[in-house]
Amino acid sequence: MNPTERMLRACRGEPVDRPPVWLMRQAGRYLPEYREIRKGISFLEMCRDVDRAVEVSLQPVRAVGTEAVVFFSDIFIPVAGMGVELEFAPGPVIADPIRSAAQVARLREVDPSVTVPYVLEILRRLRAELAGPRIPLIGFAGAPFTLATYLVEGKGDPTRKFQTLRRLLERDAEMVRSLLDRLAKMTITYLNAQIDAGAQVVQLFDTWAGILTDQEYRRFVLPVNRAIAAGLNRAAAPLILYINDAPHLIDAMLDSECDVISVGSRVEIGAAARLAGSRASLQGNLDPSELALPPERIAERVREIARAAKPARGHVLNLGHGCLPDTPVEGVRAFVAAARSLGEETG
Repeated sequence: MNPTERMLRACRGEPVDRPPVWLMRQAGRYLPEYREIRKGISFLEMCRDVDRAVEVSLQPVRAVGTEAVVFFSDIFIPVAGMGVELEFAPGPVIADPIRSAAQVARLREVDPSVTVPYVLEILRRLRAELAGPRIPLIGFAGAPFTLATYLVEGKGDPTRKFQTLRRLLERDAEMVRSLLDRLAKMTITYLNAQIDAGAQVVQLFDTWAGILTDQEYRRFVLPVNRAIAAGLNRAAAPLILYINDAPHLIDAMLDSECDVISVGSRVEIGAAARLAGSRASLQGNLDPSELALPPERIAERVREIARAAKPARGHVLNLGHGCLPDTPVEGVRAFVAAARSLGEETG
């Protein structure tokens, strides 16, 4: 079974020889090749440089043998096209945080071919490169709620409390809903453009939705994530939904009607798999810090996770979050090798 078949079948809950494997943030500072190509260029420039973005997207396949390529970019890349002034320092910083209905009304609709043509070119180039080895290409976007946490707060919140947004949820829920709806429309357009450009799987990063209770998630977030799932060309590309460390939201995530639920490391994957059953496939969920363990222990953890995930209709091996900057390259190689060895055990 080639890597594309394995990935698509696992996402759709069809039989596979073993779980496919890739890592969130697999192209990054832990790779010396990445650090070399980043010299003398800002992060935003890197995202817009087609040649460099293509090269760093391919580095993990060459360096550690991962079985999918996720294109190099950032969840905030399409937001500037809506008329939002931002910079990366190093994370997104919003010049004029959105806190009123008038600001929401001024947000522009996007045409990715005009606002982010380089993203589509990166994807087209990668798809052409990967056609021969049949390696799947993954696109992605930030989910509306996670984008809203930055747009409202003005920057990332190291406390992860997002107090300004939480106050608005109570005081001006309609404004927040309007913002989420506009972001959802942008996300549907953006991800469908990625699919048209060659993405074979797409992932929706709702990283910070875990700050909400189940009731809050169902009230504010579930409707927009379901709208995204309904608006995408999922016959061409299955949809993965990721929320970081939200054990209390697994059932609500399953109600999103996405093809795959990607779970953080704090989630007990066996319990999530039993809850998922035939409703969705799972992705995850090795703790990124465990990539520093000895190779034999990494292999043991991979086997434990794969066994625990079996009650779900399908499973994609991944981390519970992205690779850390100080991740040992040898640990990533051991993780990928352990995933591949699962086929030898069952074959």
